[in-house]
Amino acid sequence: MSTPSTPHEHPGVPHQPAPAQETPGTFAPTPSQTIGPFYGYALPFPGGGEMAPTGHPDTITLHGRVLDGAGEPVPDALLEFWQAGPDGSLRGAPGSLRRDPATGAVIGRDGVEFTGFGRVPTDADGRYALRTLPATAPADRPAAAPYIAVCVFARGLLHHLFTRVYFPEHTAAHAADPLLSQLPAHRARTLVARADGERRYRFDIRLQARAAGDGDEASEETVFLEFR
Repeated sequence: MSTPSTPHEHPGVPHQPAPAQETPGTFAPTPSQTIGPFYGYALPFPGGGEMAPTGHPDTITLHGRVLDGAGEPVPDALLEFWQAGPDGSLRGAPGSLRRDPATGAVIGRDGVEFTGFGRVPTDADGRYALRTLPATAPADRPAAAPYIAVCVFARGLLHHLFTRVYFPEHTAAHAADPLLSQLPAHRARTLVARADGERRYRFDIRLQARAAGDGDEASEETVFLEFR
């Protein structure tokens, strides 16, 4: 049911809100917003998940799923991985996003250099897979346990999320790690991948906690980080 207009409004003419009053010298923050998702359209690139140089004997596979609060797969998420080099260096190396000099098309990696960067979309079942070198701790952080940094983009997220993947063979180092040592045990477990075969690890990313029900176990939300 429509409501009568006030003396200052006219039917059929959209009401225009008055501009916000700002304190001199300050600016109102621009609100976050999202359109899409368009992650799978242009951001993935050839070899995005092949961080380890072709044929490298130390290559490991990290795989898993991105799940929402209901435990359902997120089929259009995009994950970026950032990793220190085998020597602990954070310099990285060029070579992830090479382009054809004639056409400008992205032709992906050269298969030789370890660049320390990967980008992988999830599939229809929310799955991803990454082939990389074993994690190392950054050389300038001697107390840190080896880890791989992860950035998560997904539908419904106005801000991308940051997390980390630690590995089960470094349990002793976990006790002294500046991040893991501050977390309760049940929360720290959400950052540790589990062994899943020879040189294979599984790491699921849960965007929200899930309550137990209908015979299913409860699950913890993955710990996400805020950088200041």
